Amino acid sequence: MICTVFPPPPERAGTARSKARSCRTFINTSGSDSEHVRSPRPSTKRLVVTESRLRPAHHGSNGRYRSPWPEAASDDRIRGRIGEVAREWLRGGHPPDPAPEQLPIEPWATERTPLPRDQVRITWVGHASFLIELPKANLLTDPVWSPRVSPVPWIGSRRFVPASPDLDALPEIHGVILSHDHFDHLDAPTVRRLRRKFGPGVEWFAPPGYRSWFRRRGIRNVTELDWWESATGPAGHTITAAPARHWTRRTPWGTNRRLWNSWVIGAAGADGHAGGHTPRIYFGGDTAYASHFTEVAHRLGPFDASLLPIGAYEPRWFMKVSHMNPEEAVQAYVDLGSVGDFIPTHWGTFRLTFEDPLEPPERTRAAWTGTGLDSDRLRIPRHGETLLVTS
Repeated sequence: MICTVFPPPPERAGTARSKARSCRTFINTSGSDSEHVRSPRPSTKRLVVTESRLRPAHHGSNGRYRSPWPEAASDDRIRGRIGEVAREWLRGGHPPDPAPEQLPIEPWATERTPLPRDQVRITWVGHASFLIELPKANLLTDPVWSPRVSPVPWIGSRRFVPASPDLDALPEIHGVILSHDHFDHLDAPTVRRLRRKFGPGVEWFAPPGYRSWFRRRGIRNVTELDWWESATGPAGHTITAAPARHWTRRTPWGTNRRLWNSWVIGAAGADGHAGGHTPRIYFGGDTAYASHFTEVAHRLGPFDASLLPIGAYEPRWFMKVSHMNPEEAVQAYVDLGSVGDFIPTHWGTFRLTFEDPLEPPERTRAAWTGTGLDSDRLRIPRHGETLLVTS
């Protein structure tokens, strides 16, 4: 069981209710009964989280994290066959990289008008990097502006097209959300640039295990959240960590020493879809398909927009334990409730796997049509394109 204690929302300030803490209880998946637990000294800014004495299912007994679903039981064993994949890659015969003109960049509008409470702007920077403009706060997800994603800057996957907008053209950034530590999601040069440009006031949200990494780069304003934990983020927007089926490693000895998250931006189940609330956004991070999407929908939905990865999926026998293919991504959207906008991520930016880099959106459209979903809800942006999401 997890019980979260939130500070009063800003719009209730001055009311009798604003002087009382509210407690939301999440039921654990082990089936045990939940109970309300309060901290004697809650923070005035962040929630206080009290966990049961039982180790969560995704915390391994060996000090490493794991994906706890039955379908993930063989994930580590399959990932251990990376040598077979390397030999297959060296044999060649893969589709070529796209030419820059095949991935047009949307011009960036530098003037950003204030947003009403029921609107959010979402700009695809590339891969899993998004600028999310909320009322009175701007967030980034998995920010990567470097030309390559690699431990060293002179080798590794190179961008097909530049990140857009340029980092120096960004509006003021108030918060950054990180899904996990792989180099195409956590980019040290970009982190340092953001710290220099926007200063120490930026709030960084990460899974457990990242605080020391950020401190070594001069960043101390870090909130680590485990699955189902929440915090009050910039301008009072709720940030909630949710599960994903993935893994972590930046060094040969660091496998699964840090956790991986998906994220929800906005209060869970605030007022359904009655209108008037700030849109709730689900950021899927990096994930293979698993049953967690149904649980996320049940506990934290519905969502006005779901940002889900659709690329880096071949060879399928190997990548299925790390990344969804387009058909699985569409099924994940269905599991999440088939509501709100589906905004694809994790494609068309870097060459990470064997498939044609331009194939993911085409297969996504075909799967979407075949499932009979509302065509207006599939929104595939160009690099640098801004989408308006309304509650």
